[in-house]
Amino acid sequence: MNANSPAARPTRIRYQVLFLIFVNVVINYMDRSNLAVAASDIGKEFRFSSVQMGLIFSAFSWTYLLFQVPGGILVKRFAPRALYAASLISWSLATVLQGFAKGFASLFGLRMMTGALEAPAFPINNRVVSSWFPIQERASAIAVYTSGQFLGLAFLMPVLSGIQLRAGWKGLFVITGLIGVVWGLVWYVFYRDPLQHRKTNKAELAHIEKGGGILDRRQDGGGKRSFQWSDLREVLAHRKLWGIYLGQFAVNGALWFFLTWFPKYLVDYRGLDFIQSGYWASVPYLAAFVGVLGSGFLSDYLVRRGVPPARARKWPIIAGLLLSVCIVGANYVHTPGWIILFMSLSFFGVGFASITWIFVSTLAPKHLIDITGGVFNFIGQLSGIIVPIVIGVLASGGNFAPALIFIAVLGALGACSYIFLVGNVERVTVEKTPDQ
Repeated sequence: MNANSPAARPTRIRYQVLFLIFVNVVINYMDRSNLAVAASDIGKEFRFSSVQMGLIFSAFSWTYLLFQVPGGILVKRFAPRALYAASLISWSLATVLQGFAKGFASLFGLRMMTGALEAPAFPINNRVVSSWFPIQERASAIAVYTSGQFLGLAFLMPVLSGIQLRAGWKGLFVITGLIGVVWGLVWYVFYRDPLQHRKTNKAELAHIEKGGGILDRRQDGGGKRSFQWSDLREVLAHRKLWGIYLGQFAVNGALWFFLTWFPKYLVDYRGLDFIQSGYWASVPYLAAFVGVLGSGFLSDYLVRRGVPPARARKWPIIAGLLLSVCIVGANYVHTPGWIILFMSLSFFGVGFASITWIFVSTLAPKHLIDITGGVFNFIGQLSGIIVPIVIGVLASGGNFAPALIFIAVLGALGACSYIFLVGNVERVTVEKTPDQ
């Protein structure tokens, strides 16, 4: 057979699958952040205090965090096609119901429901990419779908603001929820695993499998060690690992400010009108999108220039966390352009520091990478609970400046954790027990 014939060339169905995941991530973050757009009107209608708003902003993360492990179990047991459709449609219906909330308790409960139902989403993303992409393409695939959280929100913020202006905050939740329901059906119709996809040819399957893609997950996981409580104690006992745990808390802390309080800050604390705030709010998300991609390209460039890979990954994280401190500059300016400039510099830094997951596999003991990743994600996600509440308390007197100082301090402490706690980048070694 001619090597250039269509049958010999690998198809590129995996990139169509990547597009589907990208849209899933956009909808995922749309349903996390629509509350931020609606917050000002909701707060006025129900007369919520800033502390109550902080609690409502945090509600999503309580259950999102608690259901990570159950969600991971579901991902192991059920195929991505059905599970992702069920998760997407169910969390979207919970979003629709938020448009009918009658007060604090119902809105808080529905946000918790949304968090629980979104919990399997990113583990499914990881499983799908592991199935469809060889190892040499996987990092790029992850970067593309992860960027959806920033790029999608950058363009959606003005749209969401426009929807609320015309349909009210109740209509905003109903419309965004219905979009997710429809897309969940689209996912179910078009997604298939590689071996079940009729348009994937043998050359593409061979390309995926030869590169380490997991085509048949039933063969996955044989011979794995069972969990032991001593494993958890081990990954909590090392200074280097605490350095990346605390660094992840700092990165996610700044992210959750932008996902929750940021639009309300522009409208209620800086006096922008609602439509203006939607357009201005999109700029920092674009900056974060550039930061995410920029850190990856820079890191690869440094490696090509001979910089040790571990340091090439660490420097962008430290630089990004230090740059996130720029958020405090918004306390000292008064025009929208300058406010957004400092916010954009800060959020660019957050995006630039977002390659932190690479240090889980770099630093963790080889036999404890999974449990290290679980602790890393758990502590990082705690920021989604703590940060919105702390901001609500700090802003309760009508002055938002202390809240921005708090975010800046988090960024500085995160950078210090990588500089002083992580230190030299080398794998943590432990004395293995006989069964290891």
